[in-house]
Amino acid sequence: MFLEHIGIIETHWKSELPVVVYRKPNTNEVISIFQHDSTLHHINDFSEKGFVFAPYNKKAPAVLISADKVYSHEYQIREYKFDTPNFGTISGDGREYHIEIVNRGIKEIKNNKFKKVVLSRKIVVPNNSSPIQIFRKVLDSYPDAFCYFWYHPKIGLWIGATPELLFLKQNSTLVTMSLAGTKKSTNPDKPSWGTKEKEEQDMVTQHIVQELRTYVPDLSIGKVNSVRAGNLWHLRTKIWGTVGDLELKSIIQALHPTPAICGFPVTEAEAFINRNENYDREFYTGFLGELNIDNDKTSHLFVNLRCMQIKEDSAFLYIGGGITANSNAQQEWIETVDKSETMLNMIFN
Repeated sequence: MFLEHIGIIETHWKSELPVVVYRKPNTNEVISIFQHDSTLHHINDFSEKGFVFAPYNKKAPAVLISADKVYSHEYQIREYKFDTPNFGTISGDGREYHIEIVNRGIKEIKNNKFKKVVLSRKIVVPNNSSPIQIFRKVLDSYPDAFCYFWYHPKIGLWIGATPELLFLKQNSTLVTMSLAGTKKSTNPDKPSWGTKEKEEQDMVTQHIVQELRTYVPDLSIGKVNSVRAGNLWHLRTKIWGTVGDLELKSIIQALHPTPAICGFPVTEAEAFINRNENYDREFYTGFLGELNIDNDKTSHLFVNLRCMQIKEDSAFLYIGGGITANSNAQQEWIETVDKSETMLNMIFN
């Protein structure tokens, strides 16, 4: 059982040795990967094998944790109910600046500089909770997400729960998705979607299809579905096809970053983000997951959303949203607040 394994994870982490613990969506299997030394391995061409952790900036090196030892355990989700939220002190919530850059983005869109841009912010809160206990709450709260605890002594400690698949490559088959649009709801019924969310989702889908057509001539596109992650709903479209022996590097270059975490067209949106976001995203909106496992035939990667970085007695949370011509800056601010609530509950409850 996973609970009996927690002591091993804590000992490895506190010994300043790399470790990653994760659970894939809709499973009860928690996998732990241990690297025996503190060497910082960088990805060269994505032919490597292990667990990859890549930053948002595709020019920056991705990190590999070597699978020197691998464990698999069953995890039973706890029925965990949060008390009334009490989020403590949030260091400078950045409301005014975020609204300002959202309005700036809307103006650029209306001036035809680009069609969509994803703008994010970082918040800092005090943290006295054990990272392992935070991770357990994440496992309990996000059964439909890819949940992870990642540590390297030369990088730091990250915890997250992402609903977004970058891609699954299994033998010659590739599966990916477009995920965009957000609505807050604790109601099990699917929400009604407006023009802004539908437009945002369609942009992401069309971009992914266009980028993959070169490599995947038999590409198939599924129907748009509503999916839930924590207290939020999103629009999702499944996309799949056959890639044969295509190198992973080519697939990653085609897909990262997608308009779901950057904007569209990607180059123009990315330039706007670099000029206007006043912080380094680091590994937020990068990607992570299994690389060339099962006899090098499977790679299962996710976009790094809904995540936090733990530094000493503080937690750094990263949140953002897609901006289109139909966006309202005040509502976009509220969306980032909604997106932060579940992760803040991991810390303060």
